[in-house]
Amino acid sequence: MSNQLPQGPGSGRVVLTTGANSGIGLATAVELARRGFVSVGSVRSDAKGEVLRQEAAEAGVPVDVVVFDVTDADGCERAINEIVARHGSLFGLVNNAGYALSGAVEDVSDADARRILETMVLAPARLARLSLPHLRAGGNGRIINISSVYGRTTSPLSGWYQACKHAMEGLSDALRMEVAADNVQVVLIEPGTFRTSIWEDVERVDAQRDESRYAEAYQRARRALELTAPIMGDPSSCASTIAKALETRMPRARYLVGADAHVLAFTSTFTPTIVKDRVTRLVMGL
Repeated sequence: MSNQLPQGPGSGRVVLTTGANSGIGLATAVELARRGFVSVGSVRSDAKGEVLRQEAAEAGVPVDVVVFDVTDADGCERAINEIVARHGSLFGLVNNAGYALSGAVEDVSDADARRILETMVLAPARLARLSLPHLRAGGNGRIINISSVYGRTTSPLSGWYQACKHAMEGLSDALRMEVAADNVQVVLIEPGTFRTSIWEDVERVDAQRDESRYAEAYQRARRALELTAPIMGDPSSCASTIAKALETRMPRARYLVGADAHVLAFTSTFTPTIVKDRVTRLVMGL
């Protein structure tokens, strides 16, 4: 018996991908449409919606666009209701919306910390909660949470971002067991580094921290980012993994994506903490 759910044009499986105007979210929204899903992509503004529509048109696939901010609770509820009213059902939710917040713990304000927690922890949980009645109704729903290899391990200068990913891992593990009896499956995608606009934001913020006591470490991190940029993975490979998790009858609980993700996960598991900390501090100048 095939391990694939039947797919193709008119399959009726509706999937919402948040943060679909760039990077992994954009690649996912387009890839799902190619594979016959009814692909719905969320963006925060009409301008970002036009980016998604243009990419979908160039790929020759239909992608429905909904505009709302994932940090707006009322907006989230309206969007889920709108999608179900428009398409009649909801099969999958891909929680992808987010951004990188770089900075040593000492350099990040309470306001910035609250903002990233709202966007990358509370919002995905809220959307999962709002989607669950519809996912249950179909009998085989999916929640795909885009985490990171940094949901498994930790490095300096991005502690709040990694805290969000660790929180997503814990929430996903709990939710997976809570909804398993309803045949709703929860999957974590753990990418390494991929070519997305998120790294431009990191470089911009780090460049503004020249007065920090960690300035040298920020500079080393920027240089490392510049050196690794040419070998970063393409978001399309992550999109393919997400599509696989939606298509297969029995998805894994976690999918590491990218060679660097596999290496980091392996070394984090088997390297003593004292050794890992010492090497990291030497490399970063801490």
